[in-house]
Amino acid sequence: MVDAGDAIGKARAAVSERADLPGMSLMEHLEELRKRIVHSAIYLAAGFFIAFYFHDRLYGLVQAPINKLNLKLNMTHPMDGMNLSMQVALIGGAILAAPFILYQVWLFISPGLYQKERRFVIPFMTATLGLFLTGASFGYFFVFPSALKILIFGFGKPFNPMITIEDYTGFFMSIILGLGISFELPILIFFLAMFGIVSPKFLWKNIRYAILIIFIVAAIITPTPDPWTMCAYAVPMFSLYLLGIGVAWWVHPERRRKKEAARAA
Repeated sequence: MVDAGDAIGKARAAVSERADLPGMSLMEHLEELRKRIVHSAIYLAAGFFIAFYFHDRLYGLVQAPINKLNLKLNMTHPMDGMNLSMQVALIGGAILAAPFILYQVWLFISPGLYQKERRFVIPFMTATLGLFLTGASFGYFFVFPSALKILIFGFGKPFNPMITIEDYTGFFMSIILGLGISFELPILIFFLAMFGIVSPKFLWKNIRYAILIIFIVAAIITPTPDPWTMCAYAVPMFSLYLLGIGVAWWVHPERRRKKEAARAA
């Protein structure tokens, strides 16, 4: 069974272990946070305006799955078309700005890292963006089209489909963003392991609880009630959990200490 007290104890030990690092006062932390948020907002705004310039093409990408089913979206409000353009531009701008925003995140957390740990900046940024795009692509090319076919021509077969722009966009974003974020599991494990909060042994020992949680999350975010779609979400997430165990073994402080001790000997 997962020992919550043990996990909390490891977290406290990880914090105390880094107490000797050059620190900042509370006001300095807040000022640094404000600075990173402002810079991130500027990058996001720049990405939004660039993406908005190409909003017709982005809208075409969003509408492509339903066009392949020979269906048209319906407007129920005069603002629906503009709202869709704004939403796709915002998501597209966020993806364009993601490398710069991730770098701001790294700059904020880097003072709490040892010098050897700061070399992970490029792998961190590459893996974070790559995993998100992989999850979003998986949702766009496989999960979303399959969900549309099942819901419209399966459960909705007796009815005349009248899909609105608002409902379609919300459904699209929930799948694409949900899978993109869920694919970031190895990054979460990366930081937990690097700070010594979890270990590969801990993750492997509690793998059955991880499977349970993964299937619960998959059941919540899956767009259809059938078990096959839920498994389509759960299997990649479980694979990423196994990848996370390997990442935890690679970056865990205990392994690095043993490696340094072996070199010294």
